[in-house]
Amino acid sequence: MEKKPKPAFYITTPIYYVNDVLHIGHAYTTIIADALARFKKQAGYDVFFLTGTDEHGQKIEKAAAEKGLKPRELADMVVGRAKDLWKALNISYDFFIRTTEPFHEKGVQKVFQTLLDKGDIYKGTYQGWYCVSNEHFLADDVPLENDGTKICPECNVKATVVGESSYFFRLSAYARPLLDFYEKNPNFVRPQGRMNEVASFVRGGLKDLSITRTTVKWGVPVPGDPAHTIYVWFDALHNYLTGIGYDWDLGKFEKFWPATIHLIGKDILRFHAVFWPAFLMAAGFKLPVCVYGHGWWLKDDAKMSKSKGNVLDPYAILKPFGPDPLRYFLLREIPIGNDGNFSHEGFIHRVNSDLANDLGNLVHRTLTMVRSYFKGTFPELAAEGADDRKVREGFERLQATVFDHYSATAVNRALEEIWVYVNTVNKYLADNEPWKLAKDPAQKPRLARVLYQAAAAIRGITYLVYPVMPGSAEKIWDFLGETEPIQKTTYSGLTFDGLKPGQTIKEPVALFPRVDLKEFLAEEAKPTVPVKPEVKKMEGTMDIISYEEFKRMDLRVAHVLKAEKVEGAQKLLKLQIDLGTEQRQIVAGVAETYKPEDLVGKKIIVIANLKPAVIRGVESAGMLLAAVVADKAYIPFFTDDLPAGAKVK
Repeated sequence: MEKKPKPAFYITTPIYYVNDVLHIGHAYTTIIADALARFKKQAGYDVFFLTGTDEHGQKIEKAAAEKGLKPRELADMVVGRAKDLWKALNISYDFFIRTTEPFHEKGVQKVFQTLLDKGDIYKGTYQGWYCVSNEHFLADDVPLENDGTKICPECNVKATVVGESSYFFRLSAYARPLLDFYEKNPNFVRPQGRMNEVASFVRGGLKDLSITRTTVKWGVPVPGDPAHTIYVWFDALHNYLTGIGYDWDLGKFEKFWPATIHLIGKDILRFHAVFWPAFLMAAGFKLPVCVYGHGWWLKDDAKMSKSKGNVLDPYAILKPFGPDPLRYFLLREIPIGNDGNFSHEGFIHRVNSDLANDLGNLVHRTLTMVRSYFKGTFPELAAEGADDRKVREGFERLQATVFDHYSATAVNRALEEIWVYVNTVNKYLADNEPWKLAKDPAQKPRLARVLYQAAAAIRGITYLVYPVMPGSAEKIWDFLGETEPIQKTTYSGLTFDGLKPGQTIKEPVALFPRVDLKEFLAEEAKPTVPVKPEVKKMEGTMDIISYEEFKRMDLRVAHVLKAEKVEGAQKLLKLQIDLGTEQRQIVAGVAETYKPEDLVGKKIIVIANLKPAVIRGVESAGMLLAAVVADKAYIPFFTDDLPAGAKVK
């Protein structure tokens, strides 16, 4: 019998600008997407989770210039930091798209040409108030200030008048088709209130949209007219097509398009719920199933942004707590469609109450008793009594309820229900007092039943919280003696009695240590005072050089593709390296420390602009960096997945 293919689930985050570092607001979007993607895999779907970076446009040009970098250099730096953050947050994306990828640029140009040939794109002249910060023209109804200028209502930055030749998308032709689509698909925009906002905007009338610039060069050139650069929002939105294989992987594209959920912040709703479906209609693509505009995390009751100076660095939480407490707090505290005000007090309360007291204590004391009283393996169990049966039946109801909440993107409701059950199991233990039963040998089967019910409940809870707290769930799963990874258990295959009495419970460790709020806040409040180091000349060092002299060295991340010994030379290895834009050969005196196979696949630092030399008859176009101790060379490797060619400063 032919195996039935899994249903497809395609979820996306926005692609994040590379003009600045990511904050908790960005992390929130990506954590939501990750939790939903993990749940859908549990539910038996074939999942594709896309995230990435938006690397074109005037904002990127400006930010790079301020840092003395080329736009691509800035992008490479920020991409590395973004991937590091997603790794630290345990984000399980399937593909990370960059809008500077050649396949993306080619795909954007192909769609542009299609619309141009069709007549939905035409050339004209545009003049209007343009916000560089958000890279869009202001609506006509934005009022003039007293000085005759306009302020962008979204970011509070002064706009400038821009007049130039431009290509336009015939957005006005799609007002009626959009309204008809909204009527037939009332869940296209969620939550429902945002659907009303979008429909009201479209009913107010749509004007044709300027989609190219002549004043911006960092972007995708218009096919056949390179003096024009495609508007960053037209370019960026098409990542949802190119990231899933449009024009380069037809099988993948046909499997996963249209997107199931575009998960976005509510501030970019208009681009995704009006402009994007209009572009897709014009080009003949199916429309996404849902655009979900989640709320903002606020600080001091204001949206987080660098310009307001109120952003929260996720690493401030990740360093002392790890990813799961932050993931849990952000997804438990508010419904996804609402705004929330981030407070350290609220966060610490969740850690101490929900995680340490409720779940952590339940896991630790239950599994510790199983090991103490039964050496980790359950003996014969007494029959289920009425209280025991309530624990099992309560889980079976919970499993169905949580499935429905996750499916409805109501993650906070799922967690609320799980914690009600956690407290039910804690009460069950308190009522049955297994520590007293353990004193009577005749009660051994009853004791085994009570601890089995609690451990089986923990197993079910662990599975249900896995999408939100994957790292902690995997640890608890291991404590329970499960030999199959938690990811291999399907939602439909999860049963209360899946905990086999014969499996051995391992010794648990505390997963969520309690945190003192005052100590944590005091640590957070400590100022970082830069200390000017005393400059001392070390033995064997050269004279002090200027920063300008240092800048002459072009240090790059290099990916070692191949390594082999240089014939007739005891210390030398010949390396083939990838610098992102080219491949080179270098010779390095590291053979006494490393075997050739030790270096293949590694990321190293090389001086890329060193004058080529011939060493023992082999040309070397660059030099790797290494520390030399006792005449042996030790190479600093990058452990993170940095792009080859990234600049080292």
